[in-house]
Amino acid sequence: MRISKASLISPGANELYGIAAVALSLFVFAYSTRFGPISILLYYGLWLPLVAVDYRRVLGSYSKYLWIFAFAVFACVSLFWSAAPSITLRAGIQYLSHIICALIAMRTIDIRTLARGAIVGVAIVLVYSLLFGVYHYDPLDGTYSFVGAFASKNQLGFYASLGIYFAFVSVFTLGERGIWRAAAGVSGAIAAYSLLASQSATSVLTTVAIIGLCLGMRLISALRPASRKSLFLGAAVFGSVAAVAMIYAGGIDLILGAFGKDSTLTGRTYLWQQGIEAAKASPIFGLGYQAYWVQGFSEAERLWEEFYITARGGFHFHNTFIEAAVETGLVGLVLLSTLLLIAVFGNLKRLLFLDRDPEAFVLFGVAMLLFIRAFVEIDIMNPYHVGSFLLYFTAGKLTLPRRRIVAPQLWPVMGRPVTYEARVSG
Repeated sequence: MRISKASLISPGANELYGIAAVALSLFVFAYSTRFGPISILLYYGLWLPLVAVDYRRVLGSYSKYLWIFAFAVFACVSLFWSAAPSITLRAGIQYLSHIICALIAMRTIDIRTLARGAIVGVAIVLVYSLLFGVYHYDPLDGTYSFVGAFASKNQLGFYASLGIYFAFVSVFTLGERGIWRAAAGVSGAIAAYSLLASQSATSVLTTVAIIGLCLGMRLISALRPASRKSLFLGAAVFGSVAAVAMIYAGGIDLILGAFGKDSTLTGRTYLWQQGIEAAKASPIFGLGYQAYWVQGFSEAERLWEEFYITARGGFHFHNTFIEAAVETGLVGLVLLSTLLLIAVFGNLKRLLFLDRDPEAFVLFGVAMLLFIRAFVEIDIMNPYHVGSFLLYFTAGKLTLPRRRIVAPQLWPVMGRPVTYEARVSG
């Protein structure tokens, strides 16, 4: 039996394959530490063979992606001055190949397929955690937290946040009906339960913030492009002033108190301070990609001991920008921050200046979720992580050419066919 190329690599025509590939990828990202190298090989097997189908369409012109690859290439190059060159080389190659897979996915699946795959994948990940998960004792605050099948409640909370977000946009932005609307409802309910079970303040607050932002942007997007910019600017200024006023009024402490946290964020402020001090040791180029948290290195061993990390691994500074500064210096920090900001503002520009674009709406929310979490987690710096996969998928979509098409009911605001800008492979 012959399988047509369209059923594998054409966005929209390869929906079954794309949904399965995204769902399985999310499962690998969640539990690769449990299932080992075989799961990573499965991930590569989902995306890399598509190059053999039609390498021109699947890879495209990589000259357009230089700014996307910049941080990963610099991370690999850092092996020449790394404190642990073998670790840096291996991690750099893994990160670079992970990005290639994300860009292949970006060129071969559309936004609806991504959302459906995320709905299925997150549901499977969370059900697995609910069935086989455990509670961990946190010696820093003296509490027990449900971490699922992860090593951290924050990772369980992150997948729960993604489940809620994709369920929301599938119904209210992509206008899913029938079985997929029901699937979004079930997946969203599982995600909401998992979010509450995790008791992750980070994930709860970011989820609330992103859903609130999406509701606001939907109202703004209902206006004509000429009116959106002024309304968005006014809302941004008002929100900034309100945030500053809340901080000075002690609102942050009240919010943290509601989650049983104090102003130190369970030791994170001290960890940030230690990270800033570590970055000063090599401020321009850093110590080398993933060359700080290495067993036998005195500073890493000291922090593991202070934070009761008996496994002596899987720990970080809980801040993407600090982690990037320590490992890759100011150069790497600028490259990674630029990529993240382009992903945010590139899709924001689509929303404000162009006709209704469901893809830009969904990816803007993804980029904002990653941006907010970057201040307390490192979701985008590691290979085989759902955060880095989504970042490079989101950034890559900005490089594709666009053409105007008419799609009925794709943006369920006006209840009639609308014209919107869509990206096509080229």
